[in-house]
Amino acid sequence: MRELRERIVREVRKVVVGQDHVIDVLLAATAVGGHVLLEGVPGVAKTLLAHAYARAIGVEFRRVQFTPDMLPSDLTGTMTLRPSASTAATGGADGDLVFRRGPVFTNLLLADEINRTPPKTQSALLEAMQEQQASVDGVSHALPDPFVVVATQNPIEYEGTYPLPEAQLDRFLAKLDVGYPTERDEVAVLHLGRRGVSPATLDDVVAVVSRADLLAAREQVDATTVSDEVVEYAVALVRRTRELPSIALGASPRAGVHLLAAARAAARLTGRSFVIPDDVVAVAPAVMRHRLLLRPEAELERYSPDDAVRAAIGSVPVPR
Repeated sequence: MRELRERIVREVRKVVVGQDHVIDVLLAATAVGGHVLLEGVPGVAKTLLAHAYARAIGVEFRRVQFTPDMLPSDLTGTMTLRPSASTAATGGADGDLVFRRGPVFTNLLLADEINRTPPKTQSALLEAMQEQQASVDGVSHALPDPFVVVATQNPIEYEGTYPLPEAQLDRFLAKLDVGYPTERDEVAVLHLGRRGVSPATLDDVVAVVSRADLLAAREQVDATTVSDEVVEYAVALVRRTRELPSIALGASPRAGVHLLAAARAAARLTGRSFVIPDDVVAVAPAVMRHRLLLRPEAELERYSPDDAVRAAIGSVPVPR
């Protein structure tokens, strides 16, 4: 899996510079069947990164721009009337109802500005994320495998948005804060080829991963061994977030499942077949920051979920 990661990073760097850590999380999510929430200001290449990653791993990619007037059927698809041969010739109205699949039927779905769409549409996406299926007119339709949602949201503009409910946030394996690049990386960005303002090198990104490679990565992650001490350490971290005085709602048991899955993937990315406490610590902020609800007084003191995760890590003894 480590060699797989290097191949993907090499391709994505043709269009995006300085976001290797995001690629690591996207690969981990693909391997464990999770989803990723990217939060960052406009212009830091969140959309471009997701598109380039999908090209590099050779899967189908679709982008949906979420808007306040978006309906669930715009995402899942609709039943449409297909005229039969006889009615088409006579101009009649009879025909067969057929299901026209929506953009959710893909391998990697970019849900752009996910918090701009109403709760009803978000609930349709929630079913897809959790059940890997979409229900239309009472009939469930299976989604492709793999199926990964990469959602984005803008942290500085909240007018006209619908905050994601805690139940939906809890379905994301990880949340990443995509910040500005370093000065060196920003210079490298300007050296990339362009057609006007559009990247000219996106077409140069080719698939370097096969479906067999993805299945092998999934099997490797599932086969990664975890000692009882590391499992207990992960549980202790999750439970500790529920006891912190700054937290109104701590991490759920699902957070523990996701934490251990992400730690397994992190171990494989470093070339190990077993998980150590450092793997759990490394992925803890990304896995838990979006699952913690701060108390109002903590927010007034500019306390952040990352501060709470660090507090939990600092208060739980590391197994030796």
